[in-house]
Amino acid sequence: MRVILDTDVLLGALISPHGPTDVIYRAWRAARFELVTSKPQLDELRRVSRYPKLKTLLPAHRIGTMLNNMQLAIVLEVLPALPENLEANDPNDTFLLAMALAGEADYLVTGDRRAGLLQRGSIGRARIVTPTTFALAILNR
Repeated sequence: MRVILDTDVLLGALISPHGPTDVIYRAWRAARFELVTSKPQLDELRRVSRYPKLKTLLPAHRIGTMLNNMQLAIVLEVLPALPENLEANDPNDTFLLAMALAGEADYLVTGDRRAGLLQRGSIGRARIVTPTTFALAILNR
């Protein structure tokens, strides 16, 4: 099973130990699913982790460890443009939709309820779900 974790899910795993995002991250580290990421997402994770608000919550070494771990994932070097009939409500999420298609993902997991990804429900073969929904699915496998 191939899964894309939105950057908010990855950061949530570091901020909230024992919550749904942490359960998901630990499940990936235990090889319960294949993580699909991309150069744009790794760049976003680096950039966002430098925000002053997050720097107080997350020591640089924890972000560094996560980034190193993510090199073991399926890393898409280049993302194709989305088909003309597809667009993201939030342009900052375009790369997630492109990753879902290019990475042939089964799930895209996001906690961002405002950006419209969850309302979309799916893209390609990927179901778009919340961290809680996906964590329960992983625990029940």
